Amino acid sequence: MSEIAVKPGRHREATLYHALAGEGAGDGRTLEEMRAAALAAFEREDLPVWRRSGFWTTSFADLDLDALQARTHPADVGVPDLVTQTLPDRPRAGRIVQREGTVVQVELDPELTERGVILCSLEDAAHEHPDLFARWYSKRLTIDRHKLEAANAAFWTGGAFLYVPDGLVVDDPFEIVYTIDGPGVAQYGRTLVVGGRMSDFKVHEHDLADDFGEEAVAGSDVDSTPRQSLHAGAFELYLQDGARCRLAQVQDWGTGEVHDCSTRFVCVGRDAYCHWLPALLGGHLVRHHCELSVSEPGGDMAFRGLFFTQGHEQLDVFAVDLHETGPSGGDVHWRGAATGESRASFEGLIKIDPGAQKTHTYLQAHTMVLSPKARLDAIPSVLVSADDVSASHGGTVGELDESSIFYMQSRGLDRAAAVKVIVEGFFEPTIGELADEPLQGLVREKIASKLAAARDDIEAYATAR
Repeated sequence: MSEIAVKPGRHREATLYHALAGEGAGDGRTLEEMRAAALAAFEREDLPVWRRSGFWTTSFADLDLDALQARTHPADVGVPDLVTQTLPDRPRAGRIVQREGTVVQVELDPELTERGVILCSLEDAAHEHPDLFARWYSKRLTIDRHKLEAANAAFWTGGAFLYVPDGLVVDDPFEIVYTIDGPGVAQYGRTLVVGGRMSDFKVHEHDLADDFGEEAVAGSDVDSTPRQSLHAGAFELYLQDGARCRLAQVQDWGTGEVHDCSTRFVCVGRDAYCHWLPALLGGHLVRHHCELSVSEPGGDMAFRGLFFTQGHEQLDVFAVDLHETGPSGGDVHWRGAATGESRASFEGLIKIDPGAQKTHTYLQAHTMVLSPKARLDAIPSVLVSADDVSASHGGTVGELDESSIFYMQSRGLDRAAAVKVIVEGFFEPTIGELADEPLQGLVREKIASKLAAARDDIEAYATAR
């Protein structure tokens, strides 16, 4: 066999992102052993840089990690005003709030406590429910792929743990909230959710930060005051046989320089079902790996999502529809928009493993560019290793339709109102799938706020065209 000569110079590997698609770190080691292994990985790894096909780079190399602190608070410091001002006042089954590095609120309906529901910090779960914790913690999550993943596994504090026992149906949602008060913070958020056999429940996660920018360092030594903050998150949800869960995650880190590098994994068991909808609505630099795996026969899922970037934000989403066995079903549908000088990338992957026969799934991504300087990529892909399946994908990148704007103006709307109706209408099919009026209202309000902030930019772009 002849050898291929390789020219010297910088190596650039053209490759798709990779699914986790395997066993996690929870292989019988204790929590202390896993923390030690993660710490070793943290110390040897550099800050991550992702390159895809030579034309897209997501880099955390500019993150000044040494300047950030894993800030903790007294347990009685209370829930930040941001939570009460932002989240709707609505019935809920329970709520856990982590303020930077400290869990500051845990509330659970007493009737659910009597029926076996567990809602507590992940730290408490490790001590008070060791069997459950050892069985599920990091079962499918890795701890050493890059420095920020390792940092989460090594340094997390507080965290959230939810267990819904077999056969229990809970109508109101459980809320899990992570907040950042300002710059200079490294938050390592870790969540573990387990749904027992035939359980049926809802989980709403909110990731929030107060707006902070130049005013956050006003009157101080600007050169020595951190402007950045970090959320390095890890989320895992396991649904046992016949369980059903509606999972919604709303992220808005505000206008501050928040970096978010998170991995989220959902595992669907035999005849179980998950409806998962992340709404990614703000962050200076955001890189999310979101993976939904059907691991047992009869599992099914609906994987929805939306994102909206503005200003100088950069968002990089890798969403995986993984089928490890069949028969199984899947349906992936994301929508996104970008304005200002922001950059947004969505890569969706259908992965069907050998033996996952009779899998039926579809992936689609629809996106809208609202500014001449915005950049948006939608990349669907399929990797199939079984022959009795149906799997297809599609993606679109579009702009505002001038004829639609003209039509609405002819019906009495001004141009700004017409643009608002079109963009909000573009997102509405996805928002409607939240199937929760208070949460739908919150997402609509955030999208309307983003449109208002980018009004001049959007109108100038539409007029120029």
